Amino acid sequence: METFIAILAIICGIVGVVGCVLPVLPGPVLTWLGLLFLYLWGGGTNSLGEEMSLSFLLIWLAVTAVILVVDYIVPMYFTKLTGGSKYAERGALVGMILGIILTPIGMILGSFLGAFLMEWYYAKKGAGSALKSALGSFMGFIVGSGLKIICCAAMLWYIFIYAF
Repeated sequence: METFIAILAIICGIVGVVGCVLPVLPGPVLTWLGLLFLYLWGGGTNSLGEEMSLSFLLIWLAVTAVILVVDYIVPMYFTKLTGGSKYAERGALVGMILGIILTPIGMILGSFLGAFLMEWYYAKKGAGSALKSALGSFMGFIVGSGLKIICCAAMLWYIFIYAF
């Protein structure tokens, strides 16, 4: 049973890391579930023979929650930082949601195009200013995804430590 849980936890961790770039998978949540499986049923220990503590698990839950919130705030912040209006922020969010239907590339392009078009059409800004806001949205998406990948990779590392 412990071997099955260890394999399940590793699968959750790997799928979680992949979920950091695929919009349909909640990456950090899946990776944290891998830690939870090991805590509840895995009985795994680290190299010192210590079992995973509840405080360790709860700290990673808090980190996961923060990362999920930051992932939505960072693109809006970068859009605002580059001079974008609320129209660009909303356009980036709507474009990203519509892009989910396609692929990760559709999500990135949707966010970029949504910010650009909303800034250009509704905020009545020129193409150069709208492009700058759209690039800010794109950079925010990259930073948010990078933070998720770092978080999930660290949790996956701990999954391997406690699984074997």
